[in-house]
Amino acid sequence: MTSASDRDSATDRASVQAVIVTGVIGSDTHIVGNRILSMALERAGYKVVSLGALTPAADFVKAAIETDADAILVSSLYGQGELDCRGFRDLCVEAGLDEILLYVGGNLVVGKQSWPEVEQRFLEMGFDRAAPPGTRLETVLDWLAQDLAARRLRGTSNRHEA
Repeated sequence: MTSASDRDSATDRASVQAVIVTGVIGSDTHIVGNRILSMALERAGYKVVSLGALTPAADFVKAAIETDADAILVSSLYGQGELDCRGFRDLCVEAGLDEILLYVGGNLVVGKQSWPEVEQRFLEMGFDRAAPPGTRLETVLDWLAQDLAARRLRGTSNRHEA
């Protein structure tokens, strides 16, 4: 059972924690894993803006601007993530979100391909992290905490400058 002080502490953490936009890109309807990720992020104290399934890349960027987000986490399970994510970082840069953290995860390509090669393609497309199918929630939470802390230490703003 959660005490009032535990709830207050979680609320305090959420008010100072990062804003994270999540969703499933393109024509993909596989929402279950993304919902589980969003719930884990919320439990960790992040403010989550969940866009759901069938989300165009431009909608992620629009939501990030509207919510002053620190990171965008893109999911794709239907194998077309590579196509759907092309130009994603460019959209962010054009919108003034040069420093926003970009993560992508799931079954990102069709067919059996070497994960290190797939990961490298997404990093070259401007994503900060790429997670293969089966990545543990704890791993994503650790990456996010590390990457946000590193940006704070460098004095790099993750936020959109109006």
